[in-house]
Amino acid sequence: MTWSEEEYTAYLRDERRRYAWVMRRYGNMSPAESRAAADERYAYEPADAPFRGLVFHDEAWHWAMLALHGERYWRDRPELAVAPPEYDAPD
Repeated sequence: MTWSEEEYTAYLRDERRRYAWVMRRYGNMSPAESRAAADERYAYEPADAPFRGLVFHDEAWHWAMLALHGERYWRDRPELAVAPPEYDAPD
């Protein structure tokens, strides 16, 4: 997919927000720790980076659950297979 800079940065910001939310709520991280984790997971990629935005192929929920609970979290912890409604609520 070809992203405009505005589209890319908006999507990046939203995914970072969601990832940080999961890390605070389910990973017991502080706001600063969760923001740092989100910034690391969703590092800015320059416009000419090959496969820019590939990390967006799965939702932040999935990446955060993998980080917190490992592979197959959805099988081992079925209650975490789907994000709760609050996940998509704006801060």
